[in-house]
Amino acid sequence: MRLSPVILTVVIASLAYATPPELAFSRLLPSAPALAAAMWPVLPTVLLGTVCLLLMIGLSLVFPDLGTWWTAAGIIAVTVAAAYGSHVRLQRERTLFQVRLVADAAQQVVLSPLPRRIGGIEIESLYLAAAAEARIGGDFYEVVDTPFGVRLLIGDVRGKGLPAVGAAAAIVNAFREAAFGEADLVEVARRLDASSARYNAAFPPEGPMERFATALLVEIPHGGSHVDILNCGHPPPLLLNRGKLRVLDPATPSPLLSLAELIGDRYTVDRYAFTPDDLLLLYTDGIAEARARDGEFFPLTAWMRRQPPTPPRELLTALHRDLLHYSRGRLDDDIAALAVRLRAP
Repeated sequence: MRLSPVILTVVIASLAYATPPELAFSRLLPSAPALAAAMWPVLPTVLLGTVCLLLMIGLSLVFPDLGTWWTAAGIIAVTVAAAYGSHVRLQRERTLFQVRLVADAAQQVVLSPLPRRIGGIEIESLYLAAAAEARIGGDFYEVVDTPFGVRLLIGDVRGKGLPAVGAAAAIVNAFREAAFGEADLVEVARRLDASSARYNAAFPPEGPMERFATALLVEIPHGGSHVDILNCGHPPPLLLNRGKLRVLDPATPSPLLSLAELIGDRYTVDRYAFTPDDLLLLYTDGIAEARARDGEFFPLTAWMRRQPPTPPRELLTALHRDLLHYSRGRLDDDIAALAVRLRAP
């Protein structure tokens, strides 16, 4: 691929030499430096244009009636334009590289590597950003081992791409502190709401829409046996128990983060049995709302019900594969998921 401008130059020069002058293949020589601008730096592009110019002069010695000066002028003009185009492309590539470095650094802050196992609990994660150039978006998750048990957070800031990263970072950082300092999940949720509200006050969103976030707080005590869930307007998790699927809808919805001041801060914690080999899937709405070409949503519940007993890593690998296949690789929203399994003692 990188040598294609050279190959094109050789092919055009060969055809110009081997065919009658009336066919005038030499007039295609300006296309070689134009192609080089798309993949080469400035200097090699200029050198190739010079080679094309010399080839044109050489062909004119063999075929005097080729219209050499018009073609030579075209080669010079295209080479100058190609050199400028190559320069602009390289500048944009450097800028994109710097943006990706910043995005990678932000990803380490918002989505730090998770422990794959805490005690008898296996944990795996999946993250796909809709804005591929940003690497990350408004979805977030975190897992911490605390004196009160293993606590998990997953959520989604309204919006996607880099504008939502700051709000997600504020919530995740608040969770990392509150999860260790608060014995009650309700108090953890209140601290997340306060942190989200402070961030929105300091960095108000653009436009009339308020910035808010859904969140799901999960606590699994050391030793297992049950799981406590506080749902702040987030899609309900799925629990697979011996081939039977249960959708863990909250008994009473809790307010979304940064909206408690408007609609009240009444939080509800629901408790469910969580036994060895149970598989818990936490996810953001980007998964359930992934669309096929005909507009149909991804059937997550039916998909989960068909899954055999499998480790968390294999479950998320299959989910990743089937999501991309279902949506033909086109994601309209960020996607995050956590798969949690309690191993048998």
